[in-house]
Amino acid sequence: MKRTVMVWDWPTRVFHWSLALAFATAWLTAESERLRLVHVLCGYSVAGLIAFRIVWGLVGSRYARFADFLRGPRAVLVYLAGLVRGRPARDLGHNPAGAVAIVLLLGLGAATAVSGFALYQGLAGESFEEVHEALANLMAALVLVHALAVIVSSRLHRENLVASMLDGRKAGDPGQSIPHTHGVPALALLAALAGLWIWGLGMAPVDATGRPDLHGEPHRPAQAEHEHDHDDDDD
Repeated sequence: MKRTVMVWDWPTRVFHWSLALAFATAWLTAESERLRLVHVLCGYSVAGLIAFRIVWGLVGSRYARFADFLRGPRAVLVYLAGLVRGRPARDLGHNPAGAVAIVLLLGLGAATAVSGFALYQGLAGESFEEVHEALANLMAALVLVHALAVIVSSRLHRENLVASMLDGRKAGDPGQSIPHTHGVPALALLAALAGLWIWGLGMAPVDATGRPDLHGEPHRPAQAEHEHDHDDDDD
């Protein structure tokens, strides 16, 4: 039986699966007027998670830090060449190609969230909605490529990379294990996400049954409200 060591700390794992759930839900509810508030809260969650991951990439444990897995183009090309030959080099943390995917996912996720916020708050015209949708679809495509790469890498390295992101463990030498799993920051992240959703649902109007109305009409900017009132006066 192979010896396993702790590689992924709790914050990294909580971030990974929370981002996957938030983005998938946001993407699936994008065309639903009835679940607009859910879509918006998922967008806020994505933004908050990305902000956390950037900070954790600077101060987190060994394999979570950008300094550990961000490498130059040459390292990425060497890894991809090995992947094509069916003999990619194994990294205990993120491999060079996976590191590129992470950076792209963080960037696209941030851009998608910001563009969605601009639309929801009425800071951009309806034509900007196409930009928001294009960014979301591009991110969805990248997620699919990432998932396929995980499957291929798991087969080639004969290890379950999905399971390792659940329990945090991979085959390795004892000296490669991280000393702490940092449960407190992970709990703080979950508490922040829960607080966001409690606040968001609490601010929603209630329907006739007393349940939150998830339609979530966007807040109209003060300028737009003033113009609307002025039009009413003219009438």
